[in-house]
Amino acid sequence: MTLNQKVIVVTGGASGIGRAAAICCGKNGANVVVVDLDKDGLGTCVEEITGAGGSAEGHCIDVREDDQVSVLFSALGEQHGRVDGLIHAAGVLEGALVPIDEFEELTWDKVLDINLKGSFLMSKHAVPLIEKSERGVILLIASGAGVRGGSSSVAYGSSKGGVHGLSLVLAAQLADRNIRVHGVCPGSLATPLKLRQVEKSAKASGGDFEKMAAALGDPMGVGKVLAFLVSDDADYVRGSVFTR
Repeated sequence: MTLNQKVIVVTGGASGIGRAAAICCGKNGANVVVVDLDKDGLGTCVEEITGAGGSAEGHCIDVREDDQVSVLFSALGEQHGRVDGLIHAAGVLEGALVPIDEFEELTWDKVLDINLKGSFLMSKHAVPLIEKSERGVILLIASGAGVRGGSSSVAYGSSKGGVHGLSLVLAAQLADRNIRVHGVCPGSLATPLKLRQVEKSAKASGGDFEKMAAALGDPMGVGKVLAFLVSDDADYVRGSVFTR
C-alpha cells in the first residue's frame, strides 16, 4: 500500500484516532493535513510525522465554524490543487451517564455541533477538491454507539448515529463523482475521550478502572485501517466498516 503524493486531510489529529490515522498516513507517504482545535497536540502530531521523514502541515480550526472550514479548503486548493482523502475523526463525548430527563441542552448542542455538524461542514467543503482527485475518499468516523447499540451519552450516541446516516447518504450521492465514502465504526479504543468515559463509569459502578482500560484496543490498529481505506488498494471496499 502506498499513499505517495496523496493529499490526506485528517481532523482530530491532536490525539486518539485522528492522531493515529495521521501518523499512519504519513508513514505511507501521504502529504498529511492535520486539523484540530488543540494547537499543542496538533503541533506534536505534525512534528512526529515530519521527524520520521514524512510530510505534514497543521491547521488549527473549529470544525463547527463554516467560515473556518471554508477558508481551510480554499487554502488547500491554492496550495495543492486537490484533496485525495478526508478522514474526519474530530469528535467529543460529553454527558456520560446523565439521564435524558436531566440532560443539558447546551451539552446536547455542543456534542451534535462538533460531531454531526462538523462532519457535514468538512464533507461539504472537501467535496469540490476531492472530486478533482478522480479517486477520492471520505471517511467519517461514526461508532457502534447509535448504530449497533446505545451509548453512555444521549448526545454522543445520537450524534454518531447521525454521522453514520450521513455517510450512507453521501456514499450514494457522490458515487457518480468518483468519490468513495465510508462510515467507519471503531471498537472501544484507548483514546483520551474513551478513557475519560471509562474512568467516570468505573467510579459510578465501583469497577476496576485499570482492568477496564486494559481491555481497550490500540488506536494505531484503527489508524492502519483508515490509512488503507484512503489508498487506491481499498477501491473495492464499499459501505460501512466496523473494526475491533
